[in-house]
Amino acid sequence: MRQGRLFVISGPSGAGKGTICSELLKDGSLALSVSMTTRAPRGKEVEGVNYYFVSREEFQKTIDEGGLLEWAEIYGNRYGTPKAPVLEKLNAGKDVILEIEMQGALQVKANYPKSILIFVLPPSLSELRKRLIARGTETAAQIDMRTRTTIDEIKKIKDYSYFIVNDDLQTAVNDARTIINAEHLRVEDQAEAIIEKYEREGI
Repeated sequence: MRQGRLFVISGPSGAGKGTICSELLKDGSLALSVSMTTRAPRGKEVEGVNYYFVSREEFQKTIDEGGLLEWAEIYGNRYGTPKAPVLEKLNAGKDVILEIEMQGALQVKANYPKSILIFVLPPSLSELRKRLIARGTETAAQIDMRTRTTIDEIKKIKDYSYFIVNDDLQTAVNDARTIINAEHLRVEDQAEAIIEKYEREGI
């Protein structure tokens, strides 16, 4: 059985990483990692689907036991990626996709060096600004701040394995699938199995 791969997708707000992930998940070939959080459920959020909702004490216990691939505290609530469900899927041969911010992505890489980091870029800062305005969820001042922050975020691309420019959505999704397929053709962790297969046939 092949080993699943962990693909970590991140990038600036408005670059379209969430949309790309949604498209990749449609054919069922990838599993989405579900985060753990200390905040209360909102609206129709479902336990184990949107998040694992836990107490602050349980979250800390998971940290202490080394049970998270990454975590961060945002506006008083903690968010993290549970290690066990991810490893279970990977060991079952399922590829897992994880959409998180850049600090979390680098934590994942440190805790699971085999993870593949993909950075989603907007085609330009002006296009990014248009997308943020069209989203209608932020004030003009917040959009200005996000645009300035994007430059600092893009500098972190040096820590990533691949990048995708999300100009045309379908092209970006195809690029992501190409990366996924290429990772399964790597020799490094499959060499012995490949050699053994052909040696058996040669007997």
